[in-house]
Amino acid sequence: MLNSVAFTESLLAASPRAVVQRTRGSGHGPIVRLMSPSDLGQRLKPFVFLDLVDSDSSIARGMNIHPHSGIATVTVITEGNLRFDKGDWGTGLLDYGGVEWMRAGSGIWHGDEFQPDSAPRFKAFQLWVALPAALESSAPEWQFVEASGIPQVGPAKLIVGAYDGVSSPVRSFEGMNYLLVTLAPGEEWVYHTPAGHQVGWLSLSHGSLEGQEPFNTGDMVVFDRSDDPIPLQAGPAGATFVLGSAIPHPHDLVLGYYSVHTSAAALEAGEARIAEIRPRGI
Repeated sequence: MLNSVAFTESLLAASPRAVVQRTRGSGHGPIVRLMSPSDLGQRLKPFVFLDLVDSDSSIARGMNIHPHSGIATVTVITEGNLRFDKGDWGTGLLDYGGVEWMRAGSGIWHGDEFQPDSAPRFKAFQLWVALPAALESSAPEWQFVEASGIPQVGPAKLIVGAYDGVSSPVRSFEGMNYLLVTLAPGEEWVYHTPAGHQVGWLSLSHGSLEGQEPFNTGDMVVFDRSDDPIPLQAGPAGATFVLGSAIPHPHDLVLGYYSVHTSAAALEAGEARIAEIRPRGI
């Protein structure tokens, strides 16, 4: 039950977005796969893949180097910290709200950019987004933004996009928002969906939420195709979650093992480039 009569009334008055699907994903040791391009990614594109990682920080030393093309990855820390070192692309520390944006574009290998820092454990979301056709074969790039560089909008850190007159420094593409939100116990918050952002979802890293129904740690929740608001209230232990909204990706997803493209020809070019730049010894 909600703790606030006023919040209940505002929720009903807001015509909130309906929940149409929820999942707790599938576990792979310290990594839970919540969404893949072959399942929920088909409905939520440009958001096509989501992992929730809850691990001993030493896992960062053992990350396998692997390729991507046609996508961007967004890694957001929700607890603990990791040190990043990618040469000319930057060095520093990512903790709560710190972001790695990696645009694979025409093809890239990665997986060696993080190392443990002071925290024995960390928790993070890794998201893949399908790039627009105009960017899927663009030059790759990395961007690391420490937590102090990510703007705050109320209780939300604006990881990607533009919201409430504020823009993220992450060099994404237009029509997509991604926020990291922490609410105190019982705190209320409404995400006012931008016009046209008919794709919408959230996933909880910590705590619980009340909306039209309860959501708990580990849940991923999919909203209907509308741009209605999403009113939420934190449970008794508070809540930390990520929320994504976007204009729907207009293309079919053409899938490789590590790649997502808009056409078979673009996938073939991406996989050829990945093979061409394969690091020695891999």
